Amino acid sequence: MRVRRLAAWTALPLAVTLGLVACGSGGDGGKSDPNAAVRIEIAEPQHLVPTNTNETSGSQVLAALFSPLVDYDEANKPYEVAAQSVTSSDNKVWTIKLKPGYTFHNGEQVTADNYIDAWNYGAYAPNGQNSSYFFEKIAGYEDLQGEKPKAKTLSGLKKVDDLTFTVTLSQPYVDFKSMLGYTAFYPLPKAAFSAPGVLAEGYEQAPIGQGPFKMKGTWQHDAKVEVEKYDAFPGQQPKVHGVQFRIYQQPTAAYADVLSDNLDVIKEIPTENLSTAPSDLGDRFQQSPASSLQVLAFPTFQKEFSKPEVRKAISMAIDREEITKSIFKGSQQPARSFVSPVVAGYREDTIGAAGEFNPAKAKAMYEAAGGPKKIELSYNGDGGHKDWIDATCNQLKANLGVECVGTAEPKFADLLTKLKQKQSVGLFRMGWVMDYPSMENYLGPLYSTNGSSNYYGYSNPQFDKLLAEGASAPTQDEAIKKYQAAEDVLAQDMPVIPLRYGQNNFGHSTKVKNVEVDLFDRVNLLKIEAVK
Repeated sequence: MRVRRLAAWTALPLAVTLGLVACGSGGDGGKSDPNAAVRIEIAEPQHLVPTNTNETSGSQVLAALFSPLVDYDEANKPYEVAAQSVTSSDNKVWTIKLKPGYTFHNGEQVTADNYIDAWNYGAYAPNGQNSSYFFEKIAGYEDLQGEKPKAKTLSGLKKVDDLTFTVTLSQPYVDFKSMLGYTAFYPLPKAAFSAPGVLAEGYEQAPIGQGPFKMKGTWQHDAKVEVEKYDAFPGQQPKVHGVQFRIYQQPTAAYADVLSDNLDVIKEIPTENLSTAPSDLGDRFQQSPASSLQVLAFPTFQKEFSKPEVRKAISMAIDREEITKSIFKGSQQPARSFVSPVVAGYREDTIGAAGEFNPAKAKAMYEAAGGPKKIELSYNGDGGHKDWIDATCNQLKANLGVECVGTAEPKFADLLTKLKQKQSVGLFRMGWVMDYPSMENYLGPLYSTNGSSNYYGYSNPQFDKLLAEGASAPTQDEAIKKYQAAEDVLAQDMPVIPLRYGQNNFGHSTKVKNVEVDLFDRVNLLKIEAVK
């Protein structure tokens, strides 16, 4: 899942040519109105605290409120934004210098302490932050884990001066600078805490950041989050006065609102509207590359799904090409690997025979392994997944001779909550959007034993070992070799079934122009313009 992080909506896959660039519509399209606000659809966020936000809707809001230390260029290489520099001579001890002039929306100066305090809060296990895992590489992380941690702060974080701090990792990590673009590494103001390490009550309802927009009012749950331009922001200023993030339970309702100019941007066209979107919207129907990967995941801790043979048989009973053609109108690319083509180290077809559509072999393997007679496929009802879930169920019924039912949870946040509590949901749909451009980001959070988004209870010591060796490799090429070996372990175990790679298929109203959706499923809030 910045699903980057866990993705609530159906993700539509990557164009076969990765040279496709992000499309912004209309250079002209009317005179720009810098005093107007734009309206963008999201699903209900699960959280709006940076270290607790690991899904795309929450990260879209936080991208308005915060400025990252680094962002990524067209080659997916990190460049400094709020950071003046990020340097290391050994990939283990990193020095981060901050740009001067940044203030929080309440007027506080941004200092090194704000990053150190926020990261310590995120890493401290009793705080239960979804993205705590991302601090695992920092020295002292283990001492902050467990019910009664030995320490409350990371020994690897040291303040040098108001605008400089050092980060010492437990092992060298070649991609640490890239990692710093992730939401968990935003700073928090002193006002976010009621006491050292204690988040102030109500902060999440009106987060205070240091980004180009500030909160306007509070988070109106299941309705909207509004932000307005922060005039004191020292970086690139947005071209609109504000953004209203409208929360939708059904993407078809959002699509109808775009057609009637009652909503300005829908980030994913619903599957049922894909065939008509080009004629409905004309050049306001846009496409750009995405980093998303859609999977069906297994609760590996449940006996009926504990055997890799059962999991592989279900994979072989799914005709990816047919669903791509019939449901997604040919706009998807079937996936048979655990990482996206947008990252270095990607290989086609890493799951081998388990990715081949072979119903006869699938049924024989399934019956020999004692697969369950009934399969439940759980998904979030607010994400436009029903059609492909139903089609998948029909294939499993026909090809495995089982009962199959699709079960919708009202919201993605509801499904995630059930998964964290290990409630029985059968197989469940998951989507991942990279947090930062690295193979490791598709592997570590999702499949390592303590991964932040490992909702399936998967654990393999050999996988964890290879992942750790890759993370500490001295060069990216050596790291990739280890990550590829770790992916081969996943192919043997099949804790999830890779299904599809994503492409952004988005649309907008006649009231905006220069609309871009990036690899992380976020609208570029610094480029979008309102039209008079």
